[in-house]
Amino acid sequence: MDTAYKTTLELDKVLARAVQLCTCRETKALMQALQPFDTVEEERYALAQTNAVNALLIKNGSPRFGSVNEVRRVVAHAQKGGILSMGELLEIAATLRNFAGLNQWYGLSEHEMLPTDDLFYALAPQPVLERQISESILSPDEMADTASVTLSDLRRKIRQTEDSIRTKLDAIIKNSTTNKFLQDAVVSLRNGRYVVPVRAEYRGEVGGVIHDVSSTGATVFVEPTAVVEANARIMQLRAQEQEEITRILSSFSAQVGSLEPQFSYSYDAMLQIDLLLAKARLAVEQNAFMPAVNDSVRFKLNKARHPLIDKKKVVPVDISLGDEYDTLVITGPNTGGKTVSLKTAGLLNAMAQYGFLIPAHESSTVCHFDEYLVDIGDEQSIEQSLSTFSGHMKRIGAILQIARRGSLVLLDELGAGTDPAEGAALAVSILEQLRRQGSLLMATTHYAEMKVYALETPGVVNASCEFNVETLMPTYKLSVGVPGKSNAFLISAKLGIPANIIDAARSHMSNDDKRLDSVLAQLDDLKLQLKAAQDDAEKARYDAEHALESAEKKRDELIRQGQEELENARRRANELVQNVQNEAYNLTDELRRIQKDEKTSAAQRAVRAREIARKDTEGLLKKTAAKPQAARDFVPLKDVQIGQEVMIAELNQLATVTARPDRSGMVEVRAGIMKTKVPLSGLCAPAKMDKRPAPQPRRNSSRVQLDSSRKTSMELNLLGYTVDEALNEVDKFLDSGMLRAQHTLYIIHGNGTGALRTAIQKHLRTHKAVKSFRAGRYGEGESGVTVVELK
Repeated sequence: MDTAYKTTLELDKVLARAVQLCTCRETKALMQALQPFDTVEEERYALAQTNAVNALLIKNGSPRFGSVNEVRRVVAHAQKGGILSMGELLEIAATLRNFAGLNQWYGLSEHEMLPTDDLFYALAPQPVLERQISESILSPDEMADTASVTLSDLRRKIRQTEDSIRTKLDAIIKNSTTNKFLQDAVVSLRNGRYVVPVRAEYRGEVGGVIHDVSSTGATVFVEPTAVVEANARIMQLRAQEQEEITRILSSFSAQVGSLEPQFSYSYDAMLQIDLLLAKARLAVEQNAFMPAVNDSVRFKLNKARHPLIDKKKVVPVDISLGDEYDTLVITGPNTGGKTVSLKTAGLLNAMAQYGFLIPAHESSTVCHFDEYLVDIGDEQSIEQSLSTFSGHMKRIGAILQIARRGSLVLLDELGAGTDPAEGAALAVSILEQLRRQGSLLMATTHYAEMKVYALETPGVVNASCEFNVETLMPTYKLSVGVPGKSNAFLISAKLGIPANIIDAARSHMSNDDKRLDSVLAQLDDLKLQLKAAQDDAEKARYDAEHALESAEKKRDELIRQGQEELENARRRANELVQNVQNEAYNLTDELRRIQKDEKTSAAQRAVRAREIARKDTEGLLKKTAAKPQAARDFVPLKDVQIGQEVMIAELNQLATVTARPDRSGMVEVRAGIMKTKVPLSGLCAPAKMDKRPAPQPRRNSSRVQLDSSRKTSMELNLLGYTVDEALNEVDKFLDSGMLRAQHTLYIIHGNGTGALRTAIQKHLRTHKAVKSFRAGRYGEGESGVTVVELK
């Protein structure tokens, strides 16, 4: 493949930026030597890998990853038995830390299988060895005392011996007899031994070994006899210290050497991940996405941006080639963006072929080209005696020899630099030949003949870069299907060329040129109108989509609010039912205590029970009502019969007569499980709307979700249930009572035919959780209720 396109399309600048984003020096070299992938499958896989790392980078942030260099060479040396230096071991530890950091980063978020799984699974961290090296070696020149017990002991002895020597030498320096022989009252170090500076004329006055003489000869450095033995001890300890350090380095080196060949696999994987991280960071900078790769030679770039232009200023363009047409002729004024469009199309396809995500909409597609043949810029050369035209023709001649199917040819200002008529004819002929060779073509031109050729030739389409003649500024928008005007007269007038010169220039134009210019002007107007209509349609579509989206969000919000309100209502209802049930049981317990009070007469007990029942029943019924009901007018009954259904007018409560009126006109009635006496004048016939069909079971009472922080339900109402249904509910009720550690439960089955009571009591006799059971007493519901004692 001809690689000249890398410079012409500025791909080298993209690669240079990617090199800067690499962490390791070896990765930078890999990026600089990066080559395009040879097949469509390889290109797709490379793009998928970059996209996967890009997604992880956006989701997890940057991994903990530091620069390392040529570590494979170090490990190979260790594998051969070599002893690594402290600096080399620190480099090994940094590499192992990279393995662990990348592994941890990869697992920060949940994800499906990714095309990068093999790379990350190849990483083999060694946390124990990495920690030991990092804790033992402080710098390339210093090993920690804690590297081994022996090293710590040796260094402790060295410090003790040095302290002893300093003490002895300080005594000599401070001694009034000997300090007059010294040049300075200091202790020096010569050849690893502690010495004192003695004046040359007094060298015989201080006994010891002379180790050095000053440059002037006025001072000799004497090791006093008192410290000779201690200095020798230090030298011996330092030799032992060095031997221990060498032993530790040898041990670490052996462990590093044993990591091969897994270490090399991990290291190669780390470099590849570093390469992908650099590509992903570049994609984040460019706001780039992964394109699809076509099997055939065609591409479609939607909202494509040149990556080297500031993304806040660049104008996106739509460029497609290979589907409906294979040649695109771009026309328009100078500085209008024609060359940028050429470079963008070529550069983005090339970037994808190198595994880079591209700054274009994610719906874009690219294709795999065998050759990028580019003639952009001025190829003139004084040294080679080439004019601008000659330079272009030399380059195009080379392109004609190479171009074939699978090539992308980009030609800027084709045929320029010579006679316009000849240049236009030559440009058309070159395009025809390249099309016959099967290449995809993009060319820029100012020639009217090229515009006419594109209008008349199937497979060749005009495109134009727009230019605002009012502001003399390009819009950089590319419109496919419409040829553009050079607008030379308008631009010249705006830039100060006199009007008479402009008018004279128009008169020199041929009639054909004038007609073509008029047609192009009309096409420009139509193009603007069409663009405005498209913008309006796009805005209407956008508004419609967002209106629908807003309506859907509002609907979802209303549904959510309704669900929350329903749940809150259910919770409040459950709480209310529990409160009512708990207070009802408290009332029952109070009534039982009154009945068992032997000190109180029967009449007193009855009066007290009626007072409690009336007071507490009113309170319970008030709690169950959402709103207090106003007292209504009623017609009191004159007489009642046992078993008759009546309404307690004051409480608006249905009840059943259990005894005829006594002498005082009090009637005994049963409301639920409670019996009480009310005046005959306080009873009325039930309204039709208050009568409830007897067969309807009140199943909700046994299915209330209980709040564990409140007193739990002790009652199961089975009125209206069939035998099978009732037995099933009894089992659930008993299990629930056992779980709540309850001892007494009430099963309400009513009297009726007695079949339900008989079936339930028969079932209770064989139930493992039941200790005993009995019929209800007075105030408990009597024979309509079975009271169960649990084990």
